[in-house]
Amino acid sequence: MQSPVQPSLDMTPFEAVNYFFHRAAAIEGLEDTAIDVLSGTFRELRVQVPFKRDDGSMEVVYGYRVQHNGARGPYKGGIRYHPDADIDEVRALASLMTWKTALVDVPFGGAKGGVQVDATKLSERELELVTRRYTDQIGHIIGPTRDIPAPDMNTNAQVMSWILDQYGRKNGHTTQIVTGKPVALGGSYGREEATGRGVVVTMEEAVRELHLGDPSEVSIAIQGFGNVGFWAAHIAAERGYRIVAVSDIKGGIYAPDGLKVDELQAHLRETGSVIDFPGSDNVSNEDLLELPVEVLIPAALGEVITDGNADRVQARLIVEGANHPVTPIADDALADRGVLIVPDILANAGGVTVSYFEWVQNNQEIRWDHDDVNRRLELKLQRAYNQCRASQASHQEDGLSFREAAFALAVDRVVEAATLRGYL
Repeated sequence: MQSPVQPSLDMTPFEAVNYFFHRAAAIEGLEDTAIDVLSGTFRELRVQVPFKRDDGSMEVVYGYRVQHNGARGPYKGGIRYHPDADIDEVRALASLMTWKTALVDVPFGGAKGGVQVDATKLSERELELVTRRYTDQIGHIIGPTRDIPAPDMNTNAQVMSWILDQYGRKNGHTTQIVTGKPVALGGSYGREEATGRGVVVTMEEAVRELHLGDPSEVSIAIQGFGNVGFWAAHIAAERGYRIVAVSDIKGGIYAPDGLKVDELQAHLRETGSVIDFPGSDNVSNEDLLELPVEVLIPAALGEVITDGNADRVQARLIVEGANHPVTPIADDALADRGVLIVPDILANAGGVTVSYFEWVQNNQEIRWDHDDVNRRLELKLQRAYNQCRASQASHQEDGLSFREAAFALAVDRVVEAATLRGYL
């Protein structure tokens, strides 16, 4: 099976995501009209976000909300605050959300938001002002049955609280307008750790399939120690896996015998970084990707495994905690070496899955307990993993990778819904 689009070294993030979509479109035999619709975006909004700094000066940053496809339900996707959250990055992430929600079979479409600002350099007051102004600017295209934001990079439950309040000032209070809220405002138990838990659940399915051994025999390196990386490390360690390396923006650490994750978290709070943790050696973020481990979890930024370092990655299993951390060329190279990659649209879908659970609970005005949420999440992701493997087996003659099979399954579900609704 040949793709009509070939990977290149200078692909933008959106082009890289669409590369995998085009391969799935070729597998599914989509018509040109469907390809045109699904390789583009339904709506893109660019807004000014002016706000007053604490010193009295005015600053203007720009924000985006991209709605990729809503055939399967309301648009759904997080909001990230980062200087690199430009329109192409947000398009890519919105597209990934369409395929992610379809793959885990929750009734949402795909969207994403971003504000090009360095949140680490904002005071809490400034962060609140940015959030409220951005909410006002995109308020006419979001809603509890239209487009439901959630946390992403550098946003959290507090940011969702401000969005809920600002939206409610104009439209009336509704808990369903955002997910990832504090429990006190209608949030779901288990939402904070959901993405990291989903990474571990899908990792365990692959570990069993590859016969990597008992958890204590499986060494794991995690790039990124934010929300996703920390919870993946914490939950994996609780289940007996050996976390040997983690990193943050300042660098990483490596301890072949394993790290005590809770003590490491305390060290991070005290010092502001994981580096210099007692009993470990400091390593760079780049070196962490090449350590001799069974499992590598890139859980920070995208496009960190490229044609330049793929041949030095030693892990037998890569679980994509971040969005598009492996470039298309690197993906092909790793697949040729027999490295199993659990793709982002499955591996980090725990967040949107529990966001769906939160939305359901809000709509029904009920609350599930923590164990119930976790049980439902694990069943959902285990089922999706097995369906991806079944999709791969059904296309055995095409020699599909796990990622290609996952995309093919997701694309098929979106096309079916769009066709039934008369979009295609």
